[in-house]
Amino acid sequence: MNAIKDLTVRVQNESLNSSQTPALCVDLDGTLVKSDTLVDALLTLFRRSPICALRCLFFLTRGKASFKAELARHVVLNPATLPYNKSLLDYLRAERAAGRDVYLATAANEAQAEIIAKYLGIFTAVIASQGNTNLRGETKGKVLAAQFSQRGFDYIGDALPDVEVLSQANKAMLANPELGISERLRRQNVKIERIFEDRASRFGTLLQATRVKQWPKNLLIFLPLMAAHMFFRLHELLTTCLAFASWSFVASATYILNDMFDVDSDRNHPVKSSRPFAAGELSLQSGFVVVCVLLMLAAMIALKLPSRFGFWLMTYFLTTLAYSIVLKKVALVDVIVLAGLYTVRMVAGASASDIFFSGWLGGFSIFFFLSLAIVKRYTELDNLRRQQRIPESGRGYRVEDIEQLRSFGTASGYAAVVVFALYIYNNNEVLRMYMHFQRLWLLIPVLIYWINRIWLLAHRGELDEDPVVFALTDYWSALLGVVALLIVLSAI
Repeated sequence: MNAIKDLTVRVQNESLNSSQTPALCVDLDGTLVKSDTLVDALLTLFRRSPICALRCLFFLTRGKASFKAELARHVVLNPATLPYNKSLLDYLRAERAAGRDVYLATAANEAQAEIIAKYLGIFTAVIASQGNTNLRGETKGKVLAAQFSQRGFDYIGDALPDVEVLSQANKAMLANPELGISERLRRQNVKIERIFEDRASRFGTLLQATRVKQWPKNLLIFLPLMAAHMFFRLHELLTTCLAFASWSFVASATYILNDMFDVDSDRNHPVKSSRPFAAGELSLQSGFVVVCVLLMLAAMIALKLPSRFGFWLMTYFLTTLAYSIVLKKVALVDVIVLAGLYTVRMVAGASASDIFFSGWLGGFSIFFFLSLAIVKRYTELDNLRRQQRIPESGRGYRVEDIEQLRSFGTASGYAAVVVFALYIYNNNEVLRMYMHFQRLWLLIPVLIYWINRIWLLAHRGELDEDPVVFALTDYWSALLGVVALLIVLSAI
């Protein structure tokens, strides 16, 4: 109680405006900012230093206010990149321009709140958590009621804990309200004066977050089935379809986790800033729920498949998780891991249908996808070089590495062609499976052309940062794929 009194007295001393117009108080997390700055900061710290993040969590034993203060010592988010509720921000600026006192009243730590308030330049003062006082729910209501006992206050919130404050406000307003809060206020006979909406379709946001458009990458699971000429065997085909579904759910879960860990750095990226978590369209708490649901669905399907598939699925998930947290920061290790993850898809597809996985296919895959992983890094660096920007993603690369990466990438692409040529040449497996195996040599120029074209487009700056996604939407790649398929069919 003493802490609340101290906070009220301090804010009263900062308020110099004697206007009798009700003060306008606005919450920060989920209201003015569409994300939760506390969770954003914690995941940002976890990506930078997992040990330091775990150490901060121990401060929860001293209370949430102490935890927020400790976290703020290590991470302060950049206010310029935060996803603000634009309609609400316009309203606050208009009210401030009209001479009204506007207060940022938030449960966030005072250090973070002050930086945001200073950046926006529209607040009379900041009322935030500090010391042992967590300014949330009933506590916030008491502080604001004591602070504005004479003239009253209007309040803008978004979550159920704000009901305690909204019920005491002269005017209650909401911004991107949580489910249930509107009904709760109506039951308490609290009139909602205005709602500030600024969010995209939840269904579309969920599809974007799960990256369903990336699922075609998982079609590699079917490649061992096709290479073994067993694609039209119903049992093996259905089994592989189940494997594809399970793998796709896990892949979506890993995409979400990666975006959650990268939320702060994505906000500084010209394209990735539009991703659901970076843009505040999907909360990080919701992200955890979606991840759990996806993993449960994947596990339920995997239990119907051979245990070896489950092993490779778990390997993929853990490796991808390690990649998101640590491995992608290590130059060259990141691209090797990416190439390995593509190859693991094919190994898993073979294990799901109990098909022998050819070492030739594995060797070709490693070199081929290593070239694509490197071209992705090359394109990212080339875009930064053209924009005269310094890499900030923590990938471990420098702009001056670009020429060396081009050498690595093109060499890997040609190595894949060599492996494929050796597979065709004097191989008993080829003689057994292909009646006209000599026609497979026609695939060599197709491969050489496609790999050279990808690198030429990258050099010209015309390639999307993800070459696999580019290939799935590129007309010439589709045409070459059809040509390659016809060559293989003619060789059987």
